[in-house]
Amino acid sequence: MKSLEEQLKIIKKGTLDIINEEELIKKLEKSIKENKPLKIKLGLDPSAPDIHLGHTVVLRKLKQLQDLGHEIIIIIGDFTGKIGDPTGKSRMRKFLSDEEVLQNAKTYEEQVFKILDKEKTTIKFNSEWLSKLTFGDVLKLTASTTVARMLEREDFKLRFENQRPIYLNEFFYPLMQAFDSTAIEADIEFGGTDQRFNLLSGRNLQKEIGEEPQIVIMMPLIEGLDGKNKMSKTLGNYIGIYESAKSKYQKVMEIPDELIVKYYTLLTDVDDEKIKEVEAKLKDESVNPRDIKMDLAREIVSLYHTEEEVEQAEERFKMIFQMGQKPKDIDTVNVSKEDFDLISTVVDKGLVSSKSEFRRLLLQGGIKINDKKITMEKDLPKEGEIVVQVGKKKFMKIIVS
Repeated sequence: MKSLEEQLKIIKKGTLDIINEEELIKKLEKSIKENKPLKIKLGLDPSAPDIHLGHTVVLRKLKQLQDLGHEIIIIIGDFTGKIGDPTGKSRMRKFLSDEEVLQNAKTYEEQVFKILDKEKTTIKFNSEWLSKLTFGDVLKLTASTTVARMLEREDFKLRFENQRPIYLNEFFYPLMQAFDSTAIEADIEFGGTDQRFNLLSGRNLQKEIGEEPQIVIMMPLIEGLDGKNKMSKTLGNYIGIYESAKSKYQKVMEIPDELIVKYYTLLTDVDDEKIKEVEAKLKDESVNPRDIKMDLAREIVSLYHTEEEVEQAEERFKMIFQMGQKPKDIDTVNVSKEDFDLISTVVDKGLVSSKSEFRRLLLQGGIKINDKKITMEKDLPKEGEIVVQVGKKKFMKIIVS
């Protein structure tokens, strides 16, 4: 096991807040002295099963702790997922069925092992303990907090001030997530900054019942391709874990230059020296940021794909963007003629984020069909072999049969 100083350096890199560091040092000292791993918790709410690079900021930090010899415990919220985390929501989320929760949970399990070591990771479902609580247990749990504390949450506070309904079941979400920490006796819990209230709820409940409180470590949220908003599938500004190497490479090349250092820091394995070199190059006017970004794209894509796939993705990028050529390996989708709608198809396949965006690009002359610029929706083809080009970068072949 590495020394206290080495472990602290690894843990603190890229983290935004640690509550609190003195207690973390004591836990690490005890862990080293007794040669006993710390229990590291991450809760996943299976209401949205697709993991993107934004999620990997926390997962990659967990992998570093796993490599240090600590125990990683992933809590799949199959019970809490029926409510859905109200964090950041202006209204109550719809209830998920048991089938939806379990299917999403299965997808999550598959995706987290793209980063974590499956043999060294414990997966638990919180229905294991939450479903067994009696009504008396629940009443006891609710007595651990106050309505005033709940209304300190920014989303609840805003809804209360704007006279929007807050349902009692939503108050239970942070309590149930907190109970997860007591159930596994977590030493550390990780999450994004938007999870601050939920993470601290676990720490407070542990104190309340006489357990040693967990350390809360918050990781920064990472902006998506637009450089403004948190990476999100809903906003279409994300890079998915299961996307192809060429898609990942191309999307990394689309990020604003201002995000280069942040992506290196949070999404790659490069050391501090390399990041300092990148910062120096970005200040050097003789260096093209595109070249730095190409190195970044290679670093990120190589974490999820083979060297051959990385090279093919890089060559494809050069062919399209530096030589202005059409790629040879255009993604192809087969659709039935009776169900075919071109706009719906390109939106479903992620070529554009929405139908309104496609129509806007159409009017602006940003859409080509079989190398011909189309500006009217009525001129879109309804059959045959169709190559759709969006802007200069995105291509898709649709075979209608």
